Amino acid sequence: MAAKDELGRAGEDRAVAHLTRLGYRILDRNWRCDLGELDVVARREETLAFVEVKTRRTLDFGHPFEAIDERKRQRLWRLAHAWVREHPMASRGCALRLEAIGIVGTDPAIGSLEHLRDLR
Repeated sequence: MAAKDELGRAGEDRAVAHLTRLGYRILDRNWRCDLGELDVVARREETLAFVEVKTRRTLDFGHPFEAIDERKRQRLWRLAHAWVREHPMASRGCALRLEAIGIVGTDPAIGSLEHLRDLR
């Protein structure tokens, strides 16, 4: 596995641990369809969160959240709706929300973590 992929996987593992501590129940990880991939799908109470995880070693190329522009958000919404169509029972009665977790540090396990709970 390439170093970039290992960094991303470690960041996603940290993000899942963070979400679990906050009371989210993880429903899916790295879910794929023809439109792309969702990093994490999680439920907390009556909210279904589609969580994009961005991990960077440094801020040399900008903050991780800067990689989530309007085009990316629209794509994430299309992916979220595709997931809901495929999992109607898991999403019944839930509000849908895009979230993002950004991690910065050479070791994602101890790097700085930021969680945006409503990605607009």
